[in-house]
Amino acid sequence: MKKSICIFFILIVLAAVAAGCTSSPALSPGNIAPSGGQKITVSGAFALYPMMVKWAEEYQKIHKDVRIEVSAGGAGKGMTDALTGMVDLGMVSRDILPEETAKGAVYVAVTKDAVVVTANQDNPVVTDLQKRGINKSVFRQIFVNETITDWGVVTSRSDHSEKINVYTRSDACGAADVWAKYLGYKQEDLNGTGVFGDPGLADAVKTDRMGIGYNNIGFVYDANTGRPLDGLVIIPLDLNDNGTIDPDEQIYATREAITSAINTGKYPSPPSRELNLVTKGNFSGPSREFVRWILTDGQQYVQESGYIALPDERIRQQLSKLSKD
Repeated sequence: MKKSICIFFILIVLAAVAAGCTSSPALSPGNIAPSGGQKITVSGAFALYPMMVKWAEEYQKIHKDVRIEVSAGGAGKGMTDALTGMVDLGMVSRDILPEETAKGAVYVAVTKDAVVVTANQDNPVVTDLQKRGINKSVFRQIFVNETITDWGVVTSRSDHSEKINVYTRSDACGAADVWAKYLGYKQEDLNGTGVFGDPGLADAVKTDRMGIGYNNIGFVYDANTGRPLDGLVIIPLDLNDNGTIDPDEQIYATREAITSAINTGKYPSPPSRELNLVTKGNFSGPSREFVRWILTDGQQYVQESGYIALPDERIRQQLSKLSKD
């Protein structure tokens, strides 16, 4: 009898402990890291990916209980993943559309970069391209209308008739969106062989002597030397349409030079643009604190990573969007 009573009281105590545990506050399973800490998931634009990796590394150094998972897949994927709740934060390297905000997309701008046009360094008219550049009208005829199809026409060289091999992005992305916007069109209007992702597009041009494409600057310049990657040259924009690249248009030799030109407005917007982080509904929980850190202490890593910091007033505007729950 005494044994039965003891067992009975033990069961009551265990039940009470279990009830106490289930009623205590807890993170949702999707936000719990295997170690028991907090997890933040991020996906999306290739343009923002290197910067986000840097931010994640630095943030985790000072927040040991946080694990941040970052994956690239294009701005379209970042937006979709954020709106469906697949990730906490989506990286989107283009303007946020009204239909996306109608679905609950809330965003903050966190930094800025740009898209540049690339050609193969062994292109037979590469010297002419770098001296003359290409104006917006000719770019339209190459990427959209397909009425200019050989390099000799581009450079006014009658001794060259090599066919231009145009490459564009196959995935919904900010790079294609902003390049098309510069030309006065939308991504779906761009023609050429579709290639997935920034790295893929850069590789396609590097391996095709007659190729032309476009990339976010983070995938064109070497992170160590600051110079264009081996195999690629940047085709200057002939902004004043005078058939030559003037001294103040010579802004592509190094990553530092192009970022300075973006910062001062010498390089136009588009194809420069802000890069955004998106969530569904208000920013909240661990991801909100991470974004707040990005917009404050995290800005110290922007320039060294080859991006452009937002002006102080713009930063203040973005911080005001991080409302409390």
